[in-house]
Amino acid sequence: MRALLKFSNAVDWLNAKIGQYAIWLIFAATLISALNAIVRKVFGTSSNAYLEAQWYLFAWSFLIAAGYTLLHREHVRIDVLNSRLSKRTQVWIDIIGFAFFLTPLCLTVLILSVPVVVQMYQSGEMSGNPGGLIRWPVWIALPIGFTLLMLQGWSELIKRFAFLNGQGPDPMGRLADKSTEEELVEALRARDAALAPLPTTSPSADAAPQR
Repeated sequence: MRALLKFSNAVDWLNAKIGQYAIWLIFAATLISALNAIVRKVFGTSSNAYLEAQWYLFAWSFLIAAGYTLLHREHVRIDVLNSRLSKRTQVWIDIIGFAFFLTPLCLTVLILSVPVVVQMYQSGEMSGNPGGLIRWPVWIALPIGFTLLMLQGWSELIKRFAFLNGQGPDPMGRLADKSTEEELVEALRARDAALAPLPTTSPSADAAPQR
């Protein structure tokens, strides 16, 4: 189990790092979109390459961040039903899901997508749109993204077996690290608390009543 937990930690670290940088792909897509709008409005011209580059980047960010999303337990769950079950039952539901649903799905996608990517790379297939881009750079995101997702599923599977054996923390609890949104909220609250004026007491309120 110790070796498996080391593998789990390595997968968690990998997807955490990838997830931190995936946001820059969205930023790049936004810049390309702005550039495309400026060129179209100012010079009256454009290219399908701008449009395709945007959805290439979006596809990459969506697919390679799937493992990061699973790491932070942000995928859709039916919490209305799941929260009513015992902790061990919840863990076993996750184990069944990772082992018999997530893993076969990822393997199926890999088996079907890898030959397509190889074929596109060898043939140099281009977009059918005028001025479009070459196809394989976006298609290769499919096997890479599902590989990362499958590895994270195995990591979560290991953590749940470790928990059942008393060798790991609660995998259903909150992560130790805070999200960017949580850190921002805490920073705003601290700022508001520092800027808030101290309460003052009225002398008349503190004085004893006179008779």
